[in-house]
Amino acid sequence: MTVHQGAHQGRVVTAAAARRRVLDANWPYQLLTFVVFATAWELYARERGGLLLPGFAETVLATAGLLTDAELWHALYVSNQALVLGFALALAVGVPAGIVLGRFRLLERYTDVYLNILLVTPMAAIIPLLVMSVGVGLTSRVLLVTVFSVVMVVVNCRAGVRQVDPSLIEMARSFGAGERQIWTRILLPGALPAVMTGVRLGIGRAVTGMVIVELLMVSDGLGGLILKYRGLLKAPQLYGSVLIILAEALLLISLAGWGERELTRWARTQTAGGTR
Repeated sequence: MTVHQGAHQGRVVTAAAARRRVLDANWPYQLLTFVVFATAWELYARERGGLLLPGFAETVLATAGLLTDAELWHALYVSNQALVLGFALALAVGVPAGIVLGRFRLLERYTDVYLNILLVTPMAAIIPLLVMSVGVGLTSRVLLVTVFSVVMVVVNCRAGVRQVDPSLIEMARSFGAGERQIWTRILLPGALPAVMTGVRLGIGRAVTGMVIVELLMVSDGLGGLILKYRGLLKAPQLYGSVLIILAEALLLISLAGWGERELTRWARTQTAGGTR
């Protein structure tokens, strides 16, 4: 093989590897679906749209205009107050509760029915109860965000503790490990992937609760902004506000997913090693 043939073969292998990396990545497919969606939206709006259905390009321009408006940033500040406080409370309550319920089955017998109620009850029906009991303000919005998200955190943390191999606990006890060492060396590390999954799913639920309470009962923040533009029939600004909420939710979920991958890298390494 000549030097030129070797260099050509190396370039072919490099190009094939780069093409394989692109095909294995998610972003090309996500970009393709976004282009298809945006094109379909624009064509449908031009064909069937009217006052209440702006085109995709018009919505993008309105969104860019909103980002320069101080009213939007004030609404984001107001809404995210409830989001941050409510989700922090959900984590402070949900993570310990889920881990304890997963470890002690007797406690689960008393609380399982309440978790099932939170899972199946339409959360919109709880909003009037919270508003009547704690009033219209930050407290009711924080509590609703907590109620929306805490059940996902509890359920996933409980499942994470349950999926730890019982033989590991038995082996640790046979070597003289105490309850504290079982918690710190086996249960908590083993449940961490499920805990992070609960955090990621809980964030999505928290954003939903943040917007719903502002739309239905407390006309403030981003929900109040949506109601304002709906009343004024400003469809591009209305759709732009929704897009900003979606962008924030996707950003938070992506950050939670990144944290999940970083904190549970050891679990993926062990799984890959076990499948060889």
